[in-house]
This record gives sequence, C-alpha cells and structure tokens, in this order.
Amino acid sequence: MNIQTDLLAMLKQGTTLNTSGTTGPSKAIFQSPKKLKAANEVAVDSQKLTSSSRVYTVCKLKHAGGLLAQTLPALSIGAEVVIEDFSAYRFVKEVNNYTHTHITPMHAKAIMGTKGWKDIDLTGLRVTCGSDPVAWDIIEPFVIRGAVFIANWGMTECGPCAINVTFRNMDDVAYYQESHMKGLTIMGDNVYCDTRLDGDQLYVKGDICVGDEYIHTGDRVKLNSFGHFYYIGRNDA
Repeated sequence: MNIQTDLLAMLKQGTTLNTSGTTGPSKAIFQSPKKLKAANEVAVDSQKLTSSSRVYTVCKLKHAGGLLAQTLPALSIGAEVVIEDFSAYRFVKEVNNYTHTHITPMHAKAIMGTKGWKDIDLTGLRVTCGSDPVAWDIIEPFVIRGAVFIANWGMTECGPCAINVTFRNMDDVAYYQESHMKGLTIMGDNVYCDTRLDGDQLYVKGDICVGDEYIHTGDRVKLNSFGHFYYIGRNDA
C-alpha cells in the first residue's frame, strides 16, 4: 500500500501519536476513529478545504500538526495531498502550485529568510501556522504577500484545529491588533471545543478531544472582552 492508503486506513482504525515532549515527557495518545472524524470535520471547515484543494504537507506526519491539521482531513474528502520533507528554498519555489499548507513558526522564519521571499506572491494560498505561539512578525508578512493566514492553537489531545483566527487581509490584521492584549500572543476567536478557565488555566473538552472529561492543557491564557483568546505561557515554562 502507498502512504496515502495507509493514512486513510486510520479513519477506520485510529492511530497513536506521541506528544512533542517539549514541555515534559512525551506521551502516547490514541486518536480514536470517532475523534479523528470530528477533528477532520473541524479542520475542513476552519480551513475551507474542498475536494479540489491541493495540500502541501511539510510537517512531519509523526506529529499531530503534520498528520491531523490538513493531511488526513484533506485525504478524507478526496483532495490532493503532496508530502515532502521541509525545505525553505523548495517551499518558496513550489508553494504556488498549492491551495493550502501548514507550517510552524520556525518554518515561517526560515521561509522568510530565503532570497525568493521578497518577490513571492501568495495570493490564493491558505497558510495555517501553529505548534508554537504565532507572533505578528510572522502573520503580517504572509498576509501582505496575499496569503489567507490562520494562526492556530491545538494539541495532540485536542484538535489540532481547536482555537484559531483567520486573517484574510490587512484590515483583519488591523482589527485584531486594535484589541490586542500587549505582551501576549493571539490564539484566536474561532473555538471548536468546549473551554473552561480556572484562573488563567485552560481546560478543553469535546468531540475533537480524546476522552470525555475536561483536559487540563497546561497552557495559561487570557480572554479579552471581544472573546479573543491570548496565550500567556506554559505552566512549566
């Protein structure tokens, strides 16, 4: 079987993914078929994926972002998916052949450091960025170049498209910057799971989460008067 056939088999069998281990010991988390179905539906809706989409996967499939943010959702609706190891220089040359891609902030900075970046036109491309806090100095350059940019929060246990915000143009950027909580990083106002704050501690649950109980994310957040979530930091940071 080819890799895409193997990936589609996960829809019926589920799969196990390890957490990143960047903020504590890595844990194996089983993604049930029910959870994958719910998460796929959210990913398709929030990123406007269709069967005509062309997805460029450059994140590692062993992590939730690489597998679950776009790859599996796109395959589940019959969209085209191309999977390659990340190369900033190849990304700049190839990305105009696609409609969607998912990157990390580290990827974004590498892409912005290439010679081809200053002349690139990203009109028609939806870029989802997550796994680490997404700052304005990443959001703005992509939007200026025409991309629809989605800053996304999620985790292996929830989502990964759980809380996000979409910037379609610089007017959107200006709107969110006007209500910005200084010193914090925007997470979003599109919320696809149940949330509960205990002080600044974020708890989540829902169909896109593993298990039926509230999950203590370990993230400290604030919610402003506009309903925008902002990231403060990790408990163990």
